[in-house]
Amino acid sequence: MATFSVREVEGMRQVRVDLRDEGVRTRRGAVSNLRGPVRATARLPGPGDLLRGLVSGEARVRPRYHGTGSVLLQPSLGGYHVLDVEEGESWVLEPGVFWAAEEGVRLGLYRERFWPAFWAGDGLLAWKTTLAGQGRVAINAPGPVETVEVEDEMRVQGRLVLGRTRGLRFSSERAGSIWAAPLLGQKRLRAFRGTGRALVCWTPYWNQHIYETMTGAGIQGSLFE
Repeated sequence: MATFSVREVEGMRQVRVDLRDEGVRTRRGAVSNLRGPVRATARLPGPGDLLRGLVSGEARVRPRYHGTGSVLLQPSLGGYHVLDVEEGESWVLEPGVFWAAEEGVRLGLYRERFWPAFWAGDGLLAWKTTLAGQGRVAINAPGPVETVEVEDEMRVQGRLVLGRTRGLRFSSERAGSIWAAPLLGQKRLRAFRGTGRALVCWTPYWNQHIYETMTGAGIQGSLFE
């Protein structure tokens, strides 16, 4: 099994994957450097995959790196979280969250229902990356990630939930009644109902928060792209 680790240097974080005659797939453009005899390949996506990638922003090209050595991904002021995917479970990740995965993890796409995605501001066609199989996965996260067990429902304001198991159904709703919502000062809530687990980032790292406050821009992947 590949070894995933997250190191921190000068306030920036970076994922390192150590391989022993095995492989890992990453987000397109995510690699910083390769150490040892590690070879890169990429499978051309089909027409359907290309179309879904265009309308969703989720790239369908997932470069594969195989061999014995180390794969170091791009550093970021944001953070990363390593998730262990177990056989028999399936995860749905928010757009832009996927970073790298072992070969034993199957990647796919899932389209959210039309109206919940529309009211949540995710667009008319919200395609998201899915995870199944068994292995480790690294995801983008603006801060520390907590795995929350949901047994009934959980409602949050904003994009705090980075991923969820398929047992949780997503919807978008007002914080209160049509009359109370303006008084509450809350925007629409993202609701998750059912039984399952959710990956939640409650607070960002301070350096990313300052960067976003000063520039008005989020950090996706690397500052050096």
